[in-house]
Amino acid sequence: MTKQTILGRVTQLAKANINALLDQAEDPQKMLDQLIREYTANISEAEQAVATTIGNLRLMEQDHQEDVDAAKEWGGKALAASRKADELRAAGSGAEADRFDNLAKVALGRQLRSEKEARTAEPVIASQTEVVDRLKSGLDQMKTKLSELKAKRDELVARAKSAEAQNRMMDSVKSIDVLDPTSELSRFEDKVRREEAKALGKQELAASSLDAQFEQLDSLGDSAEIDARLAALKSA
Repeated sequence: MTKQTILGRVTQLAKANINALLDQAEDPQKMLDQLIREYTANISEAEQAVATTIGNLRLMEQDHQEDVDAAKEWGGKALAASRKADELRAAGSGAEADRFDNLAKVALGRQLRSEKEARTAEPVIASQTEVVDRLKSGLDQMKTKLSELKAKRDELVARAKSAEAQNRMMDSVKSIDVLDPTSELSRFEDKVRREEAKALGKQELAASSLDAQFEQLDSLGDSAEIDARLAALKSA
C-alpha cells in the first residue's frame, strides 16, 4: 500500500461522522467494535507509513545538505584555484596559471552540479514534508476519533447494562404486585395465612381438650363430695 493511499484512508476515517454511522447501524455496539478494530489497524499502518516517510525525508534532507555543503566547498576551491592562477600569471608563469584556471573550472563544474542536485531535491523534500505533516495531522485526528469511539462504546455498553438491569427490576416489581393474585407475594401471603389459620385451629383444639379435662376433674370432685356426704349420713 502506498503512502498516498494510506493518507487518503487516514483522511477519510478522520473525517467520518461516527454519529451518522451509528444511527444507520442495526447493532451500534457491533458497529463500534468494528470501527475500533478498523481504526486501530489503520492507525498502526499509518504510524509505519509516517515513520518510513520521515526516515526517507531525513535522508533526502541529509543528501540535500551534503549537496549544499559540497557546492560551497567546490566554490571555495574554485576561488582558491583562480587566485592562485592570478598570482602565477602575475609572476610570469602563464602555463601554471592556465593549469590552476583549469582546476578552477573543474571546481566550478562540480559546484554547478551540486547546486543542481540540491535544487532538484528541494521540491521533493517540500512535497514529502507536506505528506508527513498531513499524515501526522490525520494520525492525530484518528487517535482522537479512536478515543471517542472507545468512549462511545463504553457509554453504549453501560447504557445497555443499565437498561437490562432496569428491565429486570421492572419484571421483579411486576412479579410482586400485591394486587395481582398470581404474584409471588400474593401466593406467599396466602401460604402465611393458611399457616396462621392452622395454628389457630391447633390452639382452639388444644383449648377444647383442656376444657374437657377440667370438666372431667370437676365431675370427679362432685362424685367425691357426694360420697363424703353419704358417709356422714350413715354415721349420724
